[in-house]
Amino acid sequence: MALFKKRTAGKPGEWFYCLEHKRVEEGPDCPAKDRFGPYASPEEARHAMDRARERDLEWETDPKWHDGGGPDTGPDAG
Repeated sequence: MALFKKRTAGKPGEWFYCLEHKRVEEGPDCPAKDRFGPYASPEEARHAMDRARERDLEWETDPKWHDGGGPDTGPDAG
């Protein structure tokens, strides 16, 4: 058992979107695996999921990266 709990300290003015709690938080209160950020403002953090969806769509429709091997077009698709 650890004697000291390592706590990630945030800097003032750093904002994160917590995926676990689905809310904007100042400073990294939750583990990195559960958050997006840091963002410069709470407003930017509030739109983190929108930006993630936009990036996913860009990636899925980018002809340089799209290989056509999606779940419906693989060799086992029927």
